[in-house]
Amino acid sequence: MTPSGAWRITLTGDAAVTLSFPARIDPDVSARVVAVADAVRAARYPGVRDVVPSYHAVTVYFDPLRSDLEQVCAGLRHAARIAPVSSGESEEIVVPVRYGGAEGPDLADVAAYAGVTPQDVVRLHTARPYRVYLLGFLAGFPYMGTVDPRIAMPRRATPRQAVAAGSVGSAGAQTGIYPATAPGGWQVIGRATVAGFDPLRDPPCPWRPGDRVRFQSVQEATAG
Repeated sequence: MTPSGAWRITLTGDAAVTLSFPARIDPDVSARVVAVADAVRAARYPGVRDVVPSYHAVTVYFDPLRSDLEQVCAGLRHAARIAPVSSGESEEIVVPVRYGGAEGPDLADVAAYAGVTPQDVVRLHTARPYRVYLLGFLAGFPYMGTVDPRIAMPRRATPRQAVAAGSVGSAGAQTGIYPATAPGGWQVIGRATVAGFDPLRDPPCPWRPGDRVRFQSVQEATAG
């Protein structure tokens, strides 16, 4: 399908369709993505299996034997036209974090990269709220941004085989929380004291795209 205005719709195989906005990490683009995703979910189109927002796109997965593709696409077009152009304000979720030491083994490296102390890294990381742009990689892993450019260290050259659940990491402009123990290459600077994902909880994840998260230090940072 051809581009239309600031967005376009493309087929993503025979069982998915994607609406894309300009490809950048931007809170206003994210606001439009979240609004479109919410509108499609609320419409409850027959055969729609999942609606997945990302940084700049919404992908709708559907059953090709039950769904009316034209109806879904028309719904996407309508939602894109009326989606807000400003991110607005959302409720702020406070996440306590123990920075440094064994729970933040890369804090000293990030400090060296920035030319500051580990305490400065903690101060800069906790100084601003972060928008949740998408959930991915692991169930409930929030990709959030953006990190102060002074501490926006690239991901590790060699990923760890296991990063502990609750670890707070950063990679470039992004920061996130590992909801489960898994391989990972982000710079681990602390560990959150709250559970990021629990399949027995409703909802299972405490945050969703569009939310704001602010980290709060619960102890003195150490060099690790």
